[in-house]
Amino acid sequence: MDETNRKAPKRIARTVLNSLKGGVVPRIGLPYIAVGRKSEIEALLHDVDIIADGGASFRFIVGRYGSGKSFLLQIIRNYVMDRGFIVADADLSPERRLQGTRGQGLATYRELIGNLSTKTKPEGGALTLILDRWISSVQSETMMERGAALGDPDLSVLVDRKINAVTSSVSELVHGFEFAKLLSAYYHAYIDGDDEKKAKVIRWFRGEYTLKSEAKEALGVNMVITDDDWYEYLKLFATFFRLAGYSGMMIMIDELVNIYKIPNSITRQYNYEKMLTMYNDTLQGKAKYLGIIMGATPQAVEDKRRGIYSYEALRSRLAEGRFSKPGVRDLLAPVIRLEPLTAEEMLILCEKLAEMHADLYGYERKVTTEDLAAFIKIEFERIGADLNITPREVIRDFIELLDLLYQHPSMDVLELISSDEFSYSKSEAVSDAAQQQFVEFRI
Repeated sequence: MDETNRKAPKRIARTVLNSLKGGVVPRIGLPYIAVGRKSEIEALLHDVDIIADGGASFRFIVGRYGSGKSFLLQIIRNYVMDRGFIVADADLSPERRLQGTRGQGLATYRELIGNLSTKTKPEGGALTLILDRWISSVQSETMMERGAALGDPDLSVLVDRKINAVTSSVSELVHGFEFAKLLSAYYHAYIDGDDEKKAKVIRWFRGEYTLKSEAKEALGVNMVITDDDWYEYLKLFATFFRLAGYSGMMIMIDELVNIYKIPNSITRQYNYEKMLTMYNDTLQGKAKYLGIIMGATPQAVEDKRRGIYSYEALRSRLAEGRFSKPGVRDLLAPVIRLEPLTAEEMLILCEKLAEMHADLYGYERKVTTEDLAAFIKIEFERIGADLNITPREVIRDFIELLDLLYQHPSMDVLELISSDEFSYSKSEAVSDAAQQQFVEFRI
């Protein structure tokens, strides 16, 4: 049954409402509140089909804070996991970049691998599960094909051959030999019940060995994942995951604004150079079964002094053509710019939230469609709202309104949203948002 046509379980409803009120996108329950973004979602799902067929894709999702970037990323994340993809996501920060001199690039890799998620383990930390399931599935397939049973000497030989076929395919890629050797080591540790050896291999895959000598002593490989080559290992993982029975790998990296904020211009350029490498690989066929989506603010992309467009090789590839304009965007281009949700879409979203809130707390819904329309009208008529209002602000206001009405049943909806206090505080908030946006652009 379509999740949008039935009530959300209370556990999910509580998570959704608490997350949204706190200004955070929930990881579960999104289909119950999804509104708008149909064209953007369809464009990204077109990429998913390409990736599953052995291709690769790279997209930027561009929108202001609170405009719905993270929401869109989570929608796609949930969809691709349902389609058999493995997803890795990370937010950049001062400690996590694409490239750095103090391990910031490796820190991003570690975050991505730590957040590996599948449909059956959507909360992350799925690497061990993926490897164990791969070995178990190879064993089961072999047993069915040969009619063998566990403990059969022939079974071990046949499974070895199938495992070796996968590792041989991976070993042909850059850094693939060591990667394949470690996959084989994990397999044999799994068969022998050697949990300590399995843990060491997992540590290596997570990028937790920093010295080659340490890796050599523990696993017999004279190689560690570094700031310079971590992206190559993501390409290896994408190929391996496909060989292990998954549809492909989707990488989601948000908060590119943290590269834009790097004060040192040379460091910024190194990060943009790494971004260019990833972009070129996906478009030139050097990566397979791999999708990359990055989230950024307009300033982080368009500022020609320190944004992505300050790196000419990226600007020339990503800049919009002459025919795109607000309302008529090319959604097949590398950059997807999020248009604001319409008042009608926000009204539908508030309807869903009102129903969810009433179901969660077990009361008969008091807020009417007319009340919702009045609330949306006031929100969209604020001074500067046409440029600065975002779904996040409207949603937080609305959930606060629902909470107050639930706790104080005698309060009148229209009286509350029409009060001078509400109007003044909202106008002031919009003005502050406009000022903050100006300040960020001038940084």
